[in-house]
Amino acid sequence: MGCTVIRHAIVFTVNADDAIYPDGTVVLRDNRIVDVGASEEVFVPDDATQTIDCQGRMAVIPGLIDVHSHSSLLRGVTENLQLLDWLPRYQLEHRALNEEDVYYAALLCYLEALKGGTTCVMDMYRFMHRCADAAGVLGMRVNLVPYAADMPGKDFFETPETNRKLIETHHLSQNGRVRVWVGLEHLFYCSKDAFATARAYSEEYGVRIHTHSSEQKEEVEAVVQHFGQRPIALFNELGILGEKTAIAHCVWLNEDEIKLLADTGTSVAHCPTSNAKLAGGIAPILEMKQAGITIGLGTDGNISNNNLDMFEEMKFASLLQKVHRYDAAALSAPETLRMATIEGAKLLGLDQEIGSIEAGKKADLLLVDLWQPNLMPLVWDNNDTNVLWNLVYAARGSNVHTVFVDGEMVVQAGRSTRVNEAEVLEAIQGQTLDHLRRREAFKSTLTAVVN
Repeated sequence: MGCTVIRHAIVFTVNADDAIYPDGTVVLRDNRIVDVGASEEVFVPDDATQTIDCQGRMAVIPGLIDVHSHSSLLRGVTENLQLLDWLPRYQLEHRALNEEDVYYAALLCYLEALKGGTTCVMDMYRFMHRCADAAGVLGMRVNLVPYAADMPGKDFFETPETNRKLIETHHLSQNGRVRVWVGLEHLFYCSKDAFATARAYSEEYGVRIHTHSSEQKEEVEAVVQHFGQRPIALFNELGILGEKTAIAHCVWLNEDEIKLLADTGTSVAHCPTSNAKLAGGIAPILEMKQAGITIGLGTDGNISNNNLDMFEEMKFASLLQKVHRYDAAALSAPETLRMATIEGAKLLGLDQEIGSIEAGKKADLLLVDLWQPNLMPLVWDNNDTNVLWNLVYAARGSNVHTVFVDGEMVVQAGRSTRVNEAEVLEAIQGQTLDHLRRREAFKSTLTAVVN
């Protein structure tokens, strides 16, 4: 990969001081950032093999991190339903799913994510060795979480055993870009033994645990009725809360649950767009932040979002908190950008490697073309600028020009450098139509999430 120099860019480091360089330079060597700072202060190596002159018209930010997603071939096919009505229809996909479906679903989703500036995703799906294959083709950094379940009637999910095999075959593969977690689908789908096994695998292999909870009020009520206690307390009893655990959604939490998450160091993957679309509610993000909980942003996948645009996710996350509290200052743009970068990296246990633009970290970053109608004009008042606010409230994934993952330029001028996009999309369309034909046969198998 050699040495790449990015010059005369507006650099948002998202480091501990949120340092911004109005005329900044970033130097990449192989897969690492070796220097970042004001252009007049950064030494440009004589052996630079590539120089990108941004001419003050591009912003450089850390790669965006989607901490909760579900790959899928489908979007726009299961609409206008509450979560507990939506889930049985979503599960038709898994009943019909095969390995080729998974490969093309991951290829579709990772391509969309990369082109929109997402360099790292936590994906929860099935047959995830094929997700690793897709990530390898595109150059994506992925955290793979198998949908694991062991309750009767849930045999169309992964199992703790297949999860273990994926850890052994794929964890830290592709030069460390692929990491495997222990996945637990939901309290209603997983036995106590599954939770005990997840804890044991986490300890044995040194991997992390991911599951869903408290996405909808009715879901929490059903858990209380069935198990006699609220979900977070039950997770604690089952022994999975802790610094190596991330829980998606956490919309319906009370004060005791927030304290329990904070005391155990458990992280939260916040999916505001999906939570709104499925009418789940608005998560108590400010209360969780005040308690010291690490919170990253997730899209929840194309089937429930319906896109993987982390710029949109940032905007929606911030606006929901503002309108929910009638407070225009709630969850500011700088805070939200941190949630989509360094806080997401911390949730993944990767904050020493990615999430900010600092010397020594992996070269996961992107260039945003600011010379576009939706991002103009560029305004400065000393060291304060409207650019940061516009990145959160005005930018779109389509404004992303260049993306580096692990030091490699995987997107250039908005196009993948690894694949012929037209050919990939043609193959995806064919696979999707075939999947939908197979899915039809399972429509008679719809079963409620909670009996």
